[in-house]
Amino acid sequence: MNLRSLLVQRFGRPPADVAQAAAGADVLAWGSRADGGWLVATSAGLQAVPGGELLPWHLVAHARWVAAADGGTFAVTPLLEVEPGVQARGPVSRHVLADAGELPAVVRRRVDQTVVASKRHPLPGGGGVLLVARRVPGQVAREWSVVFDDDADRDDPAAREVARRRLAEAVDAEDASR
Repeated sequence: MNLRSLLVQRFGRPPADVAQAAAGADVLAWGSRADGGWLVATSAGLQAVPGGELLPWHLVAHARWVAAADGGTFAVTPLLEVEPGVQARGPVSRHVLADAGELPAVVRRRVDQTVVASKRHPLPGGGGVLLVARRVPGQVAREWSVVFDDDADRDDPAAREVARRRLAEAVDAEDASR
């Protein structure tokens, strides 16, 4: 990143279409996409501009950054609620950035700030389940969810029982520490 880009990201105002798309949320960082437009981190979440849906921070499963010259590629995996308390990883969206600015560091920090606890447990027959407690904006209580490594395990009664039992243990352990 050149000095001018760094100064604009740190002290400048975001481009008009970025600020408009933020819809009142604070613009934290932005990167220019190689195909035109922007990838924007706001206080509310991550969004491609123009036309992208806002992905709230607590619904980002993974955001992997691979740097190349001044830019690089973000591969963002959203979490989708498939039933109450059970989430699945959605399709990965890739964003090639010509200039990333402060975006990679901001995205990492914001996603990390939502995760309160995370623990993987093995399932009978192989595979695993991830239990995650996240901070959700506007909620006092942490939100626990279960994410199966393999979507097929969601239909396996033995796997669901292990996940249910492990989730109950995690929630009970958290309540005791308050």
